[in-house]
Amino acid sequence: MYVILSMIVAVCMGLIVIVVRMKAQNYPTNVKKIILPPFFMATGALMYIFPYFRLTPMEILEAVIVGMFFSLFLIYTSNFEVKDKQIYMKRSKLFPVILITLLVIRSVMKYFLSSTIHPGELAGMFFLLAFSMIVPWRIAMYLKYRKIEQQINKTVR
Repeated sequence: MYVILSMIVAVCMGLIVIVVRMKAQNYPTNVKKIILPPFFMATGALMYIFPYFRLTPMEILEAVIVGMFFSLFLIYTSNFEVKDKQIYMKRSKLFPVILITLLVIRSVMKYFLSSTIHPGELAGMFFLLAFSMIVPWRIAMYLKYRKIEQQINKTVR
């Protein structure tokens, strides 16, 4: 029951992310909008204070590697465009497809792993996987943003 409920919550959260991301493309972006989400998410790491959620070194390594691998798809589909000297996220038809695919893969993994890994450790692993996916993605977005921002500043001078 726990696994099914968590999958439903994950699907709802995924759909919310898609809607928010699509709406965000209608407004210019800035450095704060790019770098703050990982900082807000980092508060979730407080779960590791409790032994219930603690991971073994191998579980940490697995979660980080899978998260960083998944981030490559998000990095690939996240680009910017300039409109009236302001930087916007570029619409990508692949982004919702990739996000849904990653969500399905994550849910299937969670379902199969739930029979062999303790629920607390599984929660800790999937938090770390998500964090390891978001941080490289946001760093790449920041670097792309700064590059475009420098190009804009060169043309203004």
